[in-house]
This record gives sequence, C-alpha cells and structure tokens, in this order.
Amino acid sequence: MTIIVRELRPEVRADVEGFAHVRHLALPFYLVTPDSITYDVTHAHPDAHYSPLVAVEDDEVIGTAQVGMVHDSPDPGQGYVNVYVRPDRTRRGAGALLVRAAEEHLAAQGATALFAWVLDEPGNRVFAERHGYRSSRSAHFLRLDLVNGSLPPLQDAAPGVELRSAADFADDPRPLFTLDAETTSDEPSDVDYEFTDYEAWLESTWRHPLFSPELTSVALVDGRPAAFSAARTDGGTRYATVMTGTARDFRGRGLAKLAKNDSLHRARAAGLTEAFTGNDTGNDPMLAINKWFGYEICATEVRYVRELG
Repeated sequence: MTIIVRELRPEVRADVEGFAHVRHLALPFYLVTPDSITYDVTHAHPDAHYSPLVAVEDDEVIGTAQVGMVHDSPDPGQGYVNVYVRPDRTRRGAGALLVRAAEEHLAAQGATALFAWVLDEPGNRVFAERHGYRSSRSAHFLRLDLVNGSLPPLQDAAPGVELRSAADFADDPRPLFTLDAETTSDEPSDVDYEFTDYEAWLESTWRHPLFSPELTSVALVDGRPAAFSAARTDGGTRYATVMTGTARDFRGRGLAKLAKNDSLHRARAAGLTEAFTGNDTGNDPMLAINKWFGYEICATEVRYVRELG
C-alpha cells in the first residue's frame, strides 16, 4: 500500500484518534488524548506555525509528527520535529516521509536549527543520525504504581508554609504563571525559554484539557506561591506531573518535595492508578526526589539536533 503524509485534520475524529493511538503505542508513558490533540492544534500560538503531520496507509494513521517553531524562546529560528511511528508499522518508509515533510515546513518558516526527541533504542538513533541529526542531552521517563507502591507519608508543612491546590487560584492564576515562568527558565534544556505572555500561558497550560488544577499542589510561604507540582490526567486512571519547581528565593527548603508529595496523595485519593513524570538525566536533585517517591525509570529519550543552512 502507498503511504501518504499530510497535515492532521483536527476536525476529523478519525485523524485525532489515530494520532493519539500512535502516540500511545509508541510512548505509553506520555499522556495524550484525542481531545488534547485537537486542543493543541486549534489553540497553538500563531508564531509556533504548529503543523502536526500524519502518515496514512490504507486509511489508517500509522505515523505522526509534531512540527512547529519554538515561539517562546529569545533565540529565533528554532524548530522541532518529533516523529513517532506505530511499533508494528515501522520499516515502511513512513518515518522518512514524515521527516522530509516536517523539514520542508520548518525551513519555509525560517528554521535554522531543528530539535527532535528520539527513544534511546539503536534503530531510532541510527534513523536520526542517517537524516543528519547529532545527539545531545537525554531525559528519562519514570513511572510510579499508585496502587501497589507505597508513597511516603504526607509531611507536615513548616511554620509559615501552607499547601493549597491550584484550583484555589481559579479567579487569578497569574501568581502561578509567574512561578512557572521562573522555574521553567532554570530547567536543563537545549533551548532557552522565556515565558512573558500571560495570555499564551493561559491557553497552553491553564486551560489545557489535560491540566488538573485540583491535583496541582502549591506551597505558599507567608502567602506567596513558592513551589508547585503541576498535574495532568487523561480523564481515566493515568496522572502525570509535568513540572515541579521552586522559586529561586525559596530553594533548599524541601518545598518542591512537599508539593509533589501532596499532589501524589491527591491523585491516589482521586482513584488514579499510575503516575508518570520526566527528568533530564543530569538533573540529579530531582531524580533523587523521584527515587524517594518510588518512581522507576521506564524509558529514556535522546535529544537530537540538526543545523540547517
């Protein structure tokens, strides 16, 4: 059968369901739903030129690519292309076709550097290098069994420290935006991010269909948000912390661990059964915290980079 690569049609249910299915098969430790895919496409920042692609064979989506520009970085010309093919549909040329179409789209948007995440498996790494990409940093996916695992007991907050859920900030989430922006700027990354657009943050984070304000925990010090652990759920039994961090003025006091422990206990009490998170392989302090919670590494991704022009 002939494989056709085209843009995802967010209004077509078969497209978004196929996209979500491929992503789930290729990355079972990453939360994604058809509704979240539709939301990501229809609410993408215009400067991102976000154009997800699908590879279709015999009316079946067998491959996907997330394709766009990093619009919230002070460094221009940075694009990303993350290709995932169904594990039982590899070696048919779908991946190569997706990469070619993605690179053409990004080059037309003025991209000078392309970044891609690749699962740390020999075949995937050979594929990336064959297409001119060089390896860079790496990151782990981690999983925690919320049913059979034993979470550390809830900790008592120190004097002056209060634990709240993000839902308590529904009327004015701007303090959480400020905290997220500061902590994200200190995350290990090949790309520098600069969160300055509050409205864009509301669209991409606060209003995202996977985001759970009720399970997101915030540690306040004398009334000021000082640390947080942001949670997402898939609407079923799976939960993920997508960012845990502490404002610079409050680091070294165990506040991130306090917030994450509170969030995990909230998740278990809500009936969620699996917890996922991710860590840069060089982020030893956060890896140690997650080991303390009982997380185990379930996969590793490698960041690959290709310079254009």
